[in-house]
Amino acid sequence: MIATESLSKRFPRVTALDRLSLDIGPGVTGLVGANGAGKSTMIKILLGLSPATEGRAEVLGLDVAAHGPGIREQVGYMPEHDCLPPDVSATEFVVHMARMSGLPATAARERTADTLRHVGLYEERYRPMGGYSTGMKQRVKLAQALVHDPKLVLLDEPTNGLDPVGRDEMLGLIRRVWTDFGISVLVTSHLLGELERTCDHVVVIDGGRLLRSSSTSDFTRTTTTVAVEVTDSDAHPDGTAALRTALTAAGVNLHLREEEGLPGAGHVLLVEATGDDTYDIVRDTVADLGLGLVRMEQRRHHIAEVFHPGTSDAAHGDGQSLEVPA
Repeated sequence: MIATESLSKRFPRVTALDRLSLDIGPGVTGLVGANGAGKSTMIKILLGLSPATEGRAEVLGLDVAAHGPGIREQVGYMPEHDCLPPDVSATEFVVHMARMSGLPATAARERTADTLRHVGLYEERYRPMGGYSTGMKQRVKLAQALVHDPKLVLLDEPTNGLDPVGRDEMLGLIRRVWTDFGISVLVTSHLLGELERTCDHVVVIDGGRLLRSSSTSDFTRTTTTVAVEVTDSDAHPDGTAALRTALTAAGVNLHLREEEGLPGAGHVLLVEATGDDTYDIVRDTVADLGLGLVRMEQRRHHIAEVFHPGTSDAAHGDGQSLEVPA
C-alpha cells in the first residue's frame, strides 16, 4: 500500500524525515512517535501535498511526486486539527466532500447517509457542527475520509482530545474500517498503548528516523512470566496475599509489580517460570490453599514496555530507544 525509499524532508533548521525506508502492506498500520517525530510530515508527502527533499515514495503503486491528484482520488485523509465549518451540518459537509471526490449528487447523498450511520452520527446529521462535541467532530472527520470508498485512509492523531471512552470508541471504528469494509488504514499516534489492540503492524519513528517496523504480534510476544489469578476463600479472605506468601516460601520468584489494566487488577501475581515444574508448584499451592484458579497463562509484553529505557528489547539498529507517553 505504501513504500518509501531513503525519504527525507529537511527544513532550514529541522530535519523532519531522515532517509526513511519502509514498506506498509494491507491492514491497519500504526505510525507511532513522539510529537515532532515526523508523522504528519510523512502523511503530507504521501498525499502529494508536500515535496520530499530527497528519496521517493509510492502510494498504491503511484509515485507521490508525479501522481498526487491520482493518489488523493483513492485515499481518504483525516487531518489532525479541527477544520470543520461551524455553521454547516455534518450531512452538508460530508456530501460536499463526496462531490469533491468525484461522486455524483445522488451517490454522494447515499454514501453520506451510510457513512454517518457507520460512525454513529446518523441521528445528529442535520445539526450544525459548531454545536458538536470533540468526539462528534472527530467522527465527522473520519466520515469525510471514508465517504468516497477509498482503498486507503490516512488518519492523523484521530483520538486527539478524546476522553478514554471516546478514544476506545474511535479505535473500534478504525478497526472496523478494515475488518468490515476492507479499507487499509495508516493511523498516527504518539500513544503506543492505543495501537496494541487496533493495529496489525506498527512502525516507530523518532527524529524522522525508523526505529522499528514489525507486526504487532512481534512486539507483544510471549514472555517467561506467568500471570496467575485466583479467587478468595473462607480460610483465606485475601487469596492473592496467601498465594504470594506460599509461593515465596516454596522458592518461586515473583515480580514485585502486579498486572495492571486487566479485570481483577491487583489480584494477579506475576510469576517467573523457570521451567515446567513452576506450573506444577503453582497449581499444587493453589489447591493446598483451597483457592480457585481463575487463570494461569504466559503473559505477553505490552507494546509500551518494549520501549522503556533499560529494556533489552528497546534497542534496535544502532541501540536507540524510544519512550513514548502511554
